[in-house]
Amino acid sequence: MKLGLIGTGNMSRSLGILWAEQGHEVFWGSRDPNKAKSVAEFAGHNTQGGTNDEAAEFGEVIFYSVRGVMPSTVLSSTNSLTNKVILDCNNREIPEGFAYGPLMAESLAEQLAADIPNAHVVKAFNTMAQEVLELSPQPLKEHQVSVYICGDDPGARQTAMTLASGIGFNPIDCGPLRSARMLETLGDFIRFMIMGMELGPYATISVNVLPEASQQRLGGRQSGS
Repeated sequence: MKLGLIGTGNMSRSLGILWAEQGHEVFWGSRDPNKAKSVAEFAGHNTQGGTNDEAAEFGEVIFYSVRGVMPSTVLSSTNSLTNKVILDCNNREIPEGFAYGPLMAESLAEQLAADIPNAHVVKAFNTMAQEVLELSPQPLKEHQVSVYICGDDPGARQTAMTLASGIGFNPIDCGPLRSARMLETLGDFIRFMIMGMELGPYATISVNVLPEASQQRLGGRQSGS
């Protein structure tokens, strides 16, 4: 698969290297092409680097890690994103003391989708620190580390799930893009665990489905009055 990564931060660099190790073609884009080329040189595996426009043109799937700036501002034209899967890993800024206001009325992923309605935006990879990626793939498989994925196009969600499972994650299909409001709030809580509770960057939350109880000795679930 051809992957264009817009942004060269920790998540983009790490995921790009992991996907390149799995045999995908990877191209990093940046406002500073030399920075993107430097990341590609570090990564090896025949990866490439250049401008954001070049990355957008190159990729069948685009990993978008530029927080707070829409593609219509970053790219010369968003036409290069038409019908492509856009993976959004971004979370909102952390307020001082983790004093968040009311729950969001619209997620960053939904704002991104409104900016590029010709593409298929998928929320993914926003619920972990970069350090977790360093464990790919085997320790991730052993611990069943979850990646939560949502988007309005089922095929786009499946693409994201395939990319996640290929590097050791357990992908969890969370349905349509409006679920990003919950996933971004979950990202807020995980960052609170990492920094506010000082659990460190390897703290995360995974889905485990337990076996059914063999008997309901506590009376089982009863309907409310």
